[in-house]
Amino acid sequence: MRVHVDMELCQSHGQCVFAAPAVFSFDEDDNLVHQETAAESMREAVVRAAAACPVRAVHVGPPDEGDVSGGAAA
Repeated sequence: MRVHVDMELCQSHGQCVFAAPAVFSFDEDDNLVHQETAAESMREAVVRAAAACPVRAVHVGPPDEGDVSGGAAA
């Protein structure tokens, strides 16, 4: 699945990091970093992360066509 963070909106509250630490983290300068694609097995955690974002900066989408980054994972 595709994971997008609107960095114009993001205020680094970190709720996404708590909800899905395998996908979201902070770098050494406390800037949010994230994977642009994540395995389908992570969908529930990433959706929780998007819902937890107080400024709604996190968006979850379907995998790109031809994406094999874990679409078969359950």
